Amino acid sequence: MCFGRRARCIGYKLLILALLCIVANILLYFPNGETRFASEHHLGKYVECLHGILGGGFLVLIPAAVFIGLHNDDCCGCFGPENCGKSCTMLASVVAAFIGILGSGYCIIISALGLSHGPYCFTHLERNWIYPFTESSGGYLFEYNKWSACQEPQNIVQWNVTLFCILLVLGGIEFILCFVQIINGILGGLCGLCCSHDEV
Repeated sequence: MCFGRRARCIGYKLLILALLCIVANILLYFPNGETRFASEHHLGKYVECLHGILGGGFLVLIPAAVFIGLHNDDCCGCFGPENCGKSCTMLASVVAAFIGILGSGYCIIISALGLSHGPYCFTHLERNWIYPFTESSGGYLFEYNKWSACQEPQNIVQWNVTLFCILLVLGGIEFILCFVQIINGILGGLCGLCCSHDEV
């Protein structure tokens, strides 16, 4: 069993997911492709938390780069005795996976809060920029008839819900992959140490 090759595969998946998170977070800043809402500071507070750019993006790119850096022949473990000396590299990858856990966890939490809180928009009732759905605790997600309360930006509820859901799912997948690598790294490191002791 090649623990290094598995880590490398996880790294490539994390790389793709991190880039998707960055793109989704950037899109949140430009509802309907318009830049004026960002320049006028009419974005929700959870949009500006950089959870997709910083959390699910750059903090996940770190472990992705570490995992991809593990060579295919780093088959640390009991079935690759010629490479057992590389067990320390696998154990070090666990630290990188913890960074990915923190980043993806941040992305998940902020995305869930953003969905629960609802968008920041201009309403026809208040004639002001407010959070019209904060009291619903996420109940507005199933009350489509109330979404029209937001006049500006147009379709902001659909825009936010779609992108926050995407970031929530991407963050969840990243979290799972990093957790899998923690187990993979520990097993690869410990098996490598066992092999090196057996060879001595």
